Amino acid sequence: MKYNVSDKWSVFGEAQLRSLLFYNNFHYYEYKGGVTYKIHPNAMLTLGAGSYQTYAEGGNFVLPKNNDEFRIWPQIVVNQSLGKLKVEQRYRAELRFTINGYRNRFRYRLGLAYPFGKEKNGYKPFQISLSNELFFTDREPYFERNRVQVALNLKPSKSTVLQVGYLHQLDYKINDETGRDFLQIGYFIEIN
Repeated sequence: MKYNVSDKWSVFGEAQLRSLLFYNNFHYYEYKGGVTYKIHPNAMLTLGAGSYQTYAEGGNFVLPKNNDEFRIWPQIVVNQSLGKLKVEQRYRAELRFTINGYRNRFRYRLGLAYPFGKEKNGYKPFQISLSNELFFTDREPYFERNRVQVALNLKPSKSTVLQVGYLHQLDYKINDETGRDFLQIGYFIEIN
C-alpha cells in the first residue's frame, strides 16, 4: 500500500508471505514500510525498514528459524521511457541485522514494463513486466542471488493493481533460503 502525501513525498507499507508448495509449506514472511521522496520526475529516494523471518523447510513455519532479520535499506529508483516501454533501475543497500550478526547486501534490479490494452481514464488496463535482480555482498563470494521475474498486471482502477507472475530465484551459498521457482500473486493499492 502506498499513500501519496504530496507530489514529492509518499509513505508505504508492504507484507509478503511465501510458501514452498502451492498454498502449503509456508516458510517466510516479511513486513516493511518506509518513506519516498521524488527528487526528479524520473528519480526517487527511499528509506525503508522491515522484519524478515525465514523458517526451516518441511512444514508451515517449522522451527528452528533459518533467519530472524531486521533490515534498514536506502534505495534510489530511476525510471525512463523508450517509446511505450518503461525501464526501471533500482539500486538498494541493505543494512541487515540477522541471527548470524550484521551483514551488508547490495541489490541492483533492471525492470522492463509494457502497458497495453484500450486506454481508459488516462491509463492502460494491462501491463506485462520482466525484471532481473542481482544481490551482492561485501564478503566473499560477493555474489549471493539472482532473481528473474515475469508478471502480468491488471489495473481495474487508477489506484489498484492485481498481479500474477513467475519468479525464479538462484541462490549461491546462502543458508537462509534455497533456490526456488515461485508463483506470485500480488495486490497493490495507491492512495492519492
